[in-house]
Amino acid sequence: MSIHNKHRRQFIKSTGVAGAGTLLLPNFLSALSGCADLSKVTLDGRRLVVIQLSGGNDGLNTLIPTGNDIYHRSRPNLAVADNKTLKITDQYGFNPSVDVFRWLYDEGLLSVVNGVGYPNPNRSHFRSMDIWQSAGDGNTELASGWVGRYLDAVCKDDSDPYKALQVGIKLDMALRGELRTGFSVVDPSQHDAIPSIMRDQRIDFAYGLPAQNPALHYLYKSVQSIQSSTDYLHEISKTADSKTSYPSTPFSRKLKTVSELISSGVDTSIYYVSHEGFDSHANQNHFLNWPLKVFNEGLTAFTKDLRSSGALDSTLVLVFSEFGRRVEENASGGTDHGTANCVFLIGNQLNRAGIYNDIPDLSDLDNGDLKYSIDFRQVYATILDKWLKVDSEVVLKQKFENLQFI
Repeated sequence: MSIHNKHRRQFIKSTGVAGAGTLLLPNFLSALSGCADLSKVTLDGRRLVVIQLSGGNDGLNTLIPTGNDIYHRSRPNLAVADNKTLKITDQYGFNPSVDVFRWLYDEGLLSVVNGVGYPNPNRSHFRSMDIWQSAGDGNTELASGWVGRYLDAVCKDDSDPYKALQVGIKLDMALRGELRTGFSVVDPSQHDAIPSIMRDQRIDFAYGLPAQNPALHYLYKSVQSIQSSTDYLHEISKTADSKTSYPSTPFSRKLKTVSELISSGVDTSIYYVSHEGFDSHANQNHFLNWPLKVFNEGLTAFTKDLRSSGALDSTLVLVFSEFGRRVEENASGGTDHGTANCVFLIGNQLNRAGIYNDIPDLSDLDNGDLKYSIDFRQVYATILDKWLKVDSEVVLKQKFENLQFI
């Protein structure tokens, strides 16, 4: 163990600061170990935007198997009528609440990968989300996330921790690496983003304690790193000039922030955004109207914004949820936690736009659930190997076969 990491771990153990998960910049001590210029690592300045639909989006009612009798029998109240879907093929149509997907499909900017999951699926929101964010196998609990380990793999020198950004009030496990971590920001135009616990530490710094205490010295350098990142994002955000009108919802504001940072030229390779409200156990037809409407409006504005600026050529968007829903509706007019689901890839550099593969066979279920055919880590591996140009086996700690959507 290096002296550097030893001091960091001693400080975390003695203060418990890293557990302050509600802070704007949680787990900030890892931020000192910065990143090299990732534009030299990625190809042509490519970037990834991850949109997490928290709660378990009902994939079967997002990409709808039109003309499928089992689908309609299993969901007498929830099935979307064939003539109401946004039809794209003889077999499939999109939910009318997400017409952005039909537009992207028609423009060749969307690839839908079906049957995505993992062995021995977990139906707990928290555990399944941990599995997706850590890229684990579900049998062991990992303390780091796949985006954070991407930073571990490509970052070589001390710099600033905004190479992977989460737009929101918290930093999810996905962005926490073993050595380095990402950065969370709510609004770059708001300058003073340092948590009070970090400002309070400056009292000790004034008395020269960092020089006497290596752990505090590490903390002091971490504060400096985060402050410099905050200053940088604040200044560069002033150059943003989006001509696109976004809705005034929190989700749309997050995407607007991502678009503005991209247009400002910030050196960030991965952006991470979450949208909540997809846990539809009861009255699903009514319950999901709002989160789907918010998602649809936000994604429409975002993709049109990127396309108009030309940034979509170098941007790949991944939309996922921690699991799908069960095939049969329940007695409360909703759907319970399921397993395999569809994920959506959006971009202007797709090798196979459209429906990448068929949905799982509804006549061949696993205890009422869809059987997965594609491990979600294959999606990650493909993005890492082909888009971000880093060895996926190093990041995922295992080799996974690449897919062909890029």
